[in-house]
Amino acid sequence: MNLKLHLLSRIVAVALICLGVMVAYVLHFSRQQSVTQVQSAAESLAKHLEFQLLIISAGDRPASPFPDFDLWKQNSILPGICIVYQSADNAVSRSLCKGVDLSLQRWPSAFENLYQRFFNPNLEWQRPIYLNNLLYGTLRVSSGREMVLAQAWENVRHLFGLSAITVIAVCLLVYLSVSRALRPAQTIVAGLDHLSSGDLGYRLPDFELIEWRQTATAINQLAVNQQQLLNERQKLALKLMNLQEEDRRYLSRELHDELGQCLTGIQAVSAGMAQIAEQQCPALVQDAEQISRFVQLSQLSLRDLLTRLRPAELDELGLDASLRSLITRWNKLDQGKTHYHFSLSGDCKLLPEAINIGVFRIVQEAISNITKHAAATLADISLVIDNKQILLCIKDDGKADSLPFPTDAGIGLLGMRERVMGLNGQFALSIAAPHGLLIRVQLPLDPVHAR
Repeated sequence: MNLKLHLLSRIVAVALICLGVMVAYVLHFSRQQSVTQVQSAAESLAKHLEFQLLIISAGDRPASPFPDFDLWKQNSILPGICIVYQSADNAVSRSLCKGVDLSLQRWPSAFENLYQRFFNPNLEWQRPIYLNNLLYGTLRVSSGREMVLAQAWENVRHLFGLSAITVIAVCLLVYLSVSRALRPAQTIVAGLDHLSSGDLGYRLPDFELIEWRQTATAINQLAVNQQQLLNERQKLALKLMNLQEEDRRYLSRELHDELGQCLTGIQAVSAGMAQIAEQQCPALVQDAEQISRFVQLSQLSLRDLLTRLRPAELDELGLDASLRSLITRWNKLDQGKTHYHFSLSGDCKLLPEAINIGVFRIVQEAISNITKHAAATLADISLVIDNKQILLCIKDDGKADSLPFPTDAGIGLLGMRERVMGLNGQFALSIAAPHGLLIRVQLPLDPVHAR
């Protein structure tokens, strides 16, 4: 869930809980207010009646018979109040009620049911009437349920209105404040996307809030460390590849010079033995010819080994001729099981030696993997060279239909990936349509000074 919405939902939930508590308090307060009004009305009318009795006991004849509610009714009676006076001897009884205009008082039925469930809307108060410690009667003052409900609903309605305005204002302020405070989070997420895509040179800016600033500093430091480790790893991988190529070059030269000359010498000796044997010992002719055939097989194996170690075309004719020679040789070796097609766009002369060797080794390893594992009938190898980068795509129609491959599948793809990383390039695998593997390699033309 979005953090802003999460905070707003929590605020609204807390506000609703607080509103429930406040409604309960307001209803309780409203009932107490109604009770106070009834008590005040009863006390006021009782004093008024006691004053009337005092006047009568003094000998004055009042204009209206006791009890007289008229003067009090004009000044003090509240809507919904009912008054009943009963004399002590039950000889005199009088009542007075002032109704409530129900057309002006509207409240939900749910509110009425809730109030009646927890509070009693019918209030009554009794007050004895004394004069000189003599009981003259009893005054009962009660309030109708309409007055109590109307007063309680009015208080709750005002509370709802005030609470709604307060909650909306608080939510708006919180939303704006949190939105502004979380704005750097979007920048941080975008920066992490840059870093995850390989752009380790990206740096987060300094933020106003200390927490965001500390986060950005930690991420930037992590990017610096990763960039340093990557650079060191690339340099080490490039150095190892150069050492490996130097060893291969030295080994191929030694094999060519030493073993090649020895095989040539054996071939010459066996030819001489065959000539002498024809004249002096015909039984040895077959052995001499057998030696000659073994030497020829050894020379073919040596030539193939020298080509794998260091193809002569790579040094003498360049990358284009080496790749075409490699493709031609594999098309002959596979005897039609897999047909390899090669296309080149651009000038291979623009490439430095490290790139030449890297591209050749990647293609060499890819063809070897296709032959061993892909069971493909067609493999397409394309090399595109421009002024900034090299794009190498190797696509086959083999049996591969899902990625990733098992971790114990071999070290061929791992070696290609390491070689590409050593040249500061990008290596990607995907499934070709409808099946087969697509290897995509991007190499900058200047891996040493790139980035």
